[in-house]
Amino acid sequence: MNILLNGASGNMGREVIQAINSDSELKIVCGVDREKTEIGFPIYNDVSDIKENIDVIIDFSVPVATLNILKYAVEKKIPIVIATTGFSKGELEIIEDYSKQIPIFKSSNMSLDINLMVQLVQKIAKVLSDSDIEITETHHRRKIDSPSGTAILLADAINEVLDNRKEYNFERMQKRERRNENEIGFSSIRGGNIVGEHTVAFFSDNEKLEIKHTAYSRQVFAQGALEAAKFLVKQEPGLYDMKSIV
Repeated sequence: MNILLNGASGNMGREVIQAINSDSELKIVCGVDREKTEIGFPIYNDVSDIKENIDVIIDFSVPVATLNILKYAVEKKIPIVIATTGFSKGELEIIEDYSKQIPIFKSSNMSLDINLMVQLVQKIAKVLSDSDIEITETHHRRKIDSPSGTAILLADAINEVLDNRKEYNFERMQKRERRNENEIGFSSIRGGNIVGEHTVAFFSDNEKLEIKHTAYSRQVFAQGALEAAKFLVKQEPGLYDMKSIV
């Protein structure tokens, strides 16, 4: 299966390359990035220069680069796995609209374990629906978006089973007021080279239940993206996520 890697020169791009080199079913035939680093296959700045035959695109980049490669994917009718985070509401609507034309797999976190965590916190939220819920996430100093896409993913999953009655509080430091009982609070920490750590805590008056996931290597995200790519090439147009393969 021939892969185009968008964001090929980035940290996650290198992790995907390593994962693909260990998988006999997959081959990177080209990449797209601003930096044309020599890494064993052509890297293009302009998608109009791409000549290779491509079965699926894997995207680990930034939103503006994702939307650029997405237009190319729709034009060429190529499935695309989107692992980029930090999209605006309008950009998410564009992705959803394009999914009517091609298969798109989008997840804020490609870890299989994180997506099991999503299912767990949903079950807990149903039982502890009156709890105070707080989400804490820690990432390396280079991460741009805050809170992380995974933190939002976890909050959205909880809110889904609670009839969307929870409000998200990203700015507690800006307010001098007691906690709203219908909020989900977010805390973001940035430092060092931490791959990713997410904690969801459910507080009652007498107890606290905490679910935590720690990623020790970016390979978990690369491997998840490859599983998504193998799944996606067999699908009809539509918008898919980790629930499709977990």
